[in-house]
Amino acid sequence: MNPIREHLLALLTEKFDAAGAEVDDASTLEDLDLDSLARVELVVTLQEHWGVALDDDTDSAAEVTVGRLVERVQELLGRPAPVE
Repeated sequence: MNPIREHLLALLTEKFDAAGAEVDDASTLEDLDLDSLARVELVVTLQEHWGVALDDDTDSAAEVTVGRLVERVQELLGRPAPVE
Protein backbone atom coordinates (compact mmCIF):
# COMPACT_ATOMS: atom_id res chain seq x y z
CA MET A 1 0.00 0.00 0.00
CA ASN A 2 0.99 3.60 -0.51
CA PRO A 3 2.83 4.97 2.58
CA ILE A 4 1.37 8.45 2.05
CA ARG A 5 -2.18 7.05 1.93
CA GLU A 6 -1.48 4.86 4.99
CA HIS A 7 -0.20 7.84 6.97
CA LEU A 8 -3.13 10.04 5.93
CA LEU A 9 -5.69 7.36 6.80
CA ALA A 10 -4.02 6.81 10.18
CA LEU A 11 -4.13 10.56 10.88
CA LEU A 12 -7.77 10.80 9.90
CA THR A 13 -8.83 7.88 12.07
CA GLU A 14 -6.56 8.40 15.07
CA LYS A 15 -6.14 12.16 15.36
CA PHE A 16 -9.35 13.37 13.74
CA ASP A 17 -11.71 10.53 14.74
CA ALA A 18 -12.86 9.79 11.19
CA ALA A 19 -14.33 6.31 10.96
CA GLY A 20 -11.81 4.07 9.18
CA ALA A 21 -14.39 2.06 7.23
CA GLU A 22 -15.93 5.24 5.84
CA VAL A 23 -12.67 6.77 4.61
CA ASP A 24 -11.65 6.16 1.00
CA ASP A 25 -10.03 8.14 -1.81
CA ALA A 26 -13.34 9.70 -2.82
CA SER A 27 -14.13 10.97 0.70
CA THR A 28 -13.99 14.74 0.94
CA LEU A 29 -12.77 16.46 4.05
CA GLU A 30 -16.32 17.70 4.49
CA ASP A 31 -17.64 14.11 4.25
CA LEU A 32 -15.34 13.27 7.16
CA ASP A 33 -16.86 16.09 9.24
CA LEU A 34 -13.63 18.05 9.49
CA ASP A 35 -14.33 21.68 10.25
CA SER A 36 -12.11 24.43 8.82
CA LEU A 37 -9.71 24.37 11.78
CA ALA A 38 -9.32 20.58 11.62
CA ARG A 39 -8.71 20.74 7.86
CA VAL A 40 -5.93 23.29 8.30
CA GLU A 41 -4.47 21.23 11.16
CA LEU A 42 -4.49 18.16 8.91
CA VAL A 43 -2.64 20.01 6.14
CA VAL A 44 -0.07 21.40 8.60
CA THR A 45 0.46 17.93 10.08
CA LEU A 46 1.04 16.48 6.59
CA GLN A 47 3.46 19.30 5.76
CA GLU A 48 5.47 18.70 8.92
CA HIS A 49 5.55 14.92 8.51
CA TRP A 50 6.51 14.86 4.82
CA GLY A 51 8.45 18.13 4.66
CA VAL A 52 6.36 19.51 1.81
CA ALA A 53 4.68 22.87 1.25
CA LEU A 54 0.98 22.26 0.75
CA ASP A 55 -1.29 25.24 0.14
CA ASP A 56 -3.21 25.92 3.34
CA ASP A 57 -6.20 27.36 1.47
CA THR A 58 -6.44 25.07 -1.55
CA ASP A 59 -5.42 21.79 0.07
CA SER A 60 -7.62 22.28 3.12
CA ALA A 61 -10.81 23.14 1.21
CA ALA A 62 -13.90 21.18 2.23
CA GLU A 63 -14.24 19.61 -1.22
CA VAL A 64 -10.68 18.21 -1.31
CA THR A 65 -10.70 14.43 -1.37
CA VAL A 66 -8.43 12.03 0.47
CA GLY A 67 -7.16 10.82 -2.90
CA ARG A 68 -6.29 14.36 -3.98
CA LEU A 69 -4.32 14.99 -0.80
CA VAL A 70 -2.35 11.79 -1.41
CA GLU A 71 -1.67 12.92 -5.00
CA ARG A 72 -0.57 16.39 -3.86
CA VAL A 73 1.94 15.01 -1.35
CA GLN A 74 3.24 12.56 -3.98
CA GLU A 75 3.63 15.41 -6.49
CA LEU A 76 5.50 17.57 -4.01
CA LEU A 77 7.78 14.69 -3.05
CA GLY A 78 8.39 13.97 -6.72
CA ARG A 79 7.24 10.37 -6.32
CA PRO A 80 5.21 8.55 -8.93
CA ALA A 81 1.98 6.98 -7.76
CA PRO A 82 2.53 3.32 -6.85
CA VAL A 83 0.94 0.69 -9.04
CA GLU A 84 -1.58 -1.24 -6.96
